[in-house]
Amino acid sequence: MLEWFKQPWPWYIAGPLIGLTVPALLLLGNKTFGVSSSMRHICAITIPGKTPYFRYDWKKEAWNLFFVAGILVGGVIVALWFSNPAPVQVNPELSKELAAYGVTDYSKIAPADLFSWTSLFTLRGFLLIVVGGFLVGFGTRYAGGCTSGHAIMGISNLQLPSLIATCCFMIGGFVMTWLILPYILRL
Repeated sequence: MLEWFKQPWPWYIAGPLIGLTVPALLLLGNKTFGVSSSMRHICAITIPGKTPYFRYDWKKEAWNLFFVAGILVGGVIVALWFSNPAPVQVNPELSKELAAYGVTDYSKIAPADLFSWTSLFTLRGFLLIVVGGFLVGFGTRYAGGCTSGHAIMGISNLQLPSLIATCCFMIGGFVMTWLILPYILRL
């Protein structure tokens, strides 16, 4: 049984499990699914002052902080006791293409050639980690939520802004993957 947890789960198991969180949250407490709102709650707790955006009753949303903490703890548990020691499987064509950019280490979930403390101090690493992280955070705030909030919760509630945001996320991902990332990887 333990070996089953160490293997990647197929989309037809993981997808419905993620999708079932929407009705579960709605039925159990009329809560909405999303992760990016937890940053606002943390800021409301820790930032003193009179900033109107952070002045609300964050205690009503404290469950979301436990949810995010569960994601963090779950990730640590999986990394420590359930990780698969085999290298990450990468499509041979993609592997050949990435090798042309100098990306060859697939021993971890994210290529160490791109995401490590050493690569952080290169132009390529700085663009991918720092600038990319800023753009994700800015985009999340600008779009009024993250991909999980919009794509999983918003679309299942038939919200047009969530459909538009999800389409924009997908378009942005395609543009990044096919047009921008190859130039960054050449640096």
